[in-house]
Amino acid sequence: MSAEQNPEAELAYGAGNINPTKSVDPGLVYDADETDYINFLCGEGYSSGALQRITGENVVCSAARSGTAGNLNYPSFTVISNDMKSIIGMFNRTATNVGSSESTYKATVSGAPQGLAIQVVPDTLSFTSLGQKLAFVLQIEGSVEESIVSASLVWNDGVHQVRSSIVVLVLA
Repeated sequence: MSAEQNPEAELAYGAGNINPTKSVDPGLVYDADETDYINFLCGEGYSSGALQRITGENVVCSAARSGTAGNLNYPSFTVISNDMKSIIGMFNRTATNVGSSESTYKATVSGAPQGLAIQVVPDTLSFTSLGQKLAFVLQIEGSVEESIVSASLVWNDGVHQVRSSIVVLVLA
């Protein structure tokens, strides 16, 4: 996809194309459980009563859960800002190893425009068993010159390349 021909960038196709032969051995996955979705909905402003009707459980949207919508354990990252000169985003994610029992993935960010710093901490995930979960933080800071820009995060262990889209959208 060309930025010159497709100004909608990452929003035009989501996280990417699915290769059916590779989908049976993805290497890493982003598991999202019930708690992730409850925190997401609390962060989106749903009331405790609405969530209790949805889940059938006694769910309380506390102050600790507000503002957590961006931390849904999902394989994409979006920052929405009103100011091109002040872009700030921080995302907590957890990757689950479903590839080789002992594997090390190195993070690479590509396509970030000049003026936008994107950092992954830690930038290496070393797994020692299948099903093991490791956390990382993606930090975005800087400025942009266009109302929509995109980049990619790729976790690579030499066998698997797990790609996630990164989008910055300025509404002003």
